[in-house]
Amino acid sequence: NKIRVREGKKRKQTRTTNMEFPVLKDNIKLTVKDVAAGDFIQAYAEQLKKSNKIRVPEWTELVKTAHFKEMAPYDADWLYVRAAALARKVYLRQNLGLSAFKKFYGGKANFGTSREHFRTASGKIIRYCLQELERNGVVERDSEKGGRRITKNGQQELDLIARELGNKA
Repeated sequence: NKIRVREGKKRKQTRTTNMEFPVLKDNIKLTVKDVAAGDFIQAYAEQLKKSNKIRVPEWTELVKTAHFKEMAPYDADWLYVRAAALARKVYLRQNLGLSAFKKFYGGKANFGTSREHFRTASGKIIRYCLQELERNGVVERDSEKGGRRITKNGQQELDLIARELGNKA
């Protein structure tokens, strides 16, 4: 890393410093925003599965995640991953409603030779995951602004997972 020292308009000298990055300890405050999204979602999905916080209904084997999809997800734990991604999304952006999540998880519907058009994702899956996260106290409904927001306990739980991921790195 080079630090340039300027005097007036001329560059007088350039010196090189060896900056060392601090090693993360337990007292460093890491949040969900500081951790890679994929790593966080996988870690939180594993925790949801281990703790049995989300009840998996029978229809998860048969359902597609959107009506424009041709097949159901290959991963058997896809519901935990979707719930973890929803929890992260609510953490990062409060007061999002069901239709906003449907747009976020939507995609292009392929009509063969015709043009592709955007289609929204399945609302039932998103609604079920949000209801399960509400039942566990991770998110709650915001009666004033509408949509969902993260609870204090949910924020602490997600930040704890982010801190553990940061300490592993």
